[in-house]
Amino acid sequence: MLQQDHLTVCSDLAVLTQVQTWFEQFCSRSVQRFSWPENQLYKLNLALAEGFTNAVRHAHQELPPETVIEIDLFLWEDRLEIQIWDQGKPFNPEVLEEPKLGTLRQGGYGWFLLRRLADRVVYERQGVKNCLLIVKYLLPQSPLPDQGPG
Repeated sequence: MLQQDHLTVCSDLAVLTQVQTWFEQFCSRSVQRFSWPENQLYKLNLALAEGFTNAVRHAHQELPPETVIEIDLFLWEDRLEIQIWDQGKPFNPEVLEEPKLGTLRQGGYGWFLLRRLADRVVYERQGVKNCLLIVKYLLPQSPLPDQGPG
């Protein structure tokens, strides 16, 4: 690992600007010297915003605003990882129905947006917390070879 950083904030949408500014500062001092394309950093910042707002709006919906959300950034030689830790009830993203293109509906796009912005998105329960892992690789990853019968 080349660099890492940690931020703890309250569960309040008003701190979203603080979260995004912190991410941008991390990128300007750590990531950009490794020639990361600007559009990838923009996508990650958008993914971070989506993950954070989902934690506030959904995971912490019934919790007091003082409940903390922790965010970790990890810069590796080949990727940047964001971990968003919340204390809400877990959910199963596999049961979410993807919105159909061209249909209007309020909400429900966040998980699918995250998956399009990042190369890897994992949501899992670890102890009494939930962790949303968002990964973006510096270079495009080759698809894994087909493991099925030939």
